[in-house]
Amino acid sequence: MERTLPVVSNEYVVGLTDGEGCFYVNMGVSSRYRAGYRVQLHFHLKMQERDRELLEKVRNTIGCGEVYFQKEQRANHCQCYRYTVSSEKDIQETVIPFFKQYPLQSASKGASFEIFCKIASLVKEKKHLTPEGLEEIRELKSRMNQKTAGLA
Repeated sequence: MERTLPVVSNEYVVGLTDGEGCFYVNMGVSSRYRAGYRVQLHFHLKMQERDRELLEKVRNTIGCGEVYFQKEQRANHCQCYRYTVSSEKDIQETVIPFFKQYPLQSASKGASFEIFCKIASLVKEKKHLTPEGLEEIRELKSRMNQKTAGLA
């Protein structure tokens, strides 16, 4: 008999992401790429150390990513665990379809997710390998993760 991994509901993942999640695009200089930059897409959830098991259930529910300890250096901050998905394949094939099927409820997080999807589409089309594509990604990225993202 196969043992099933503990999970949480899809709606719970959405609520947790609305409150604690982050869709993030990292752009870094890299000589390994034609356009001189590497573009990485990330999805994160960060919670207190005591909630590690919950993050593992989220990972099991979504079906990809890793949970790891994130040492906190700042005073008055407790130790945390972070659930992260950074594989381009997992972002494109699992995370984006998940949140399209189970939409975020908060306007600001939803707006950031829509921009994240546009950037992911540009990366999938290899536009991040051109100066024009990088500039478009940079402009889109500047509108992410703001309280009024996309409301201008």
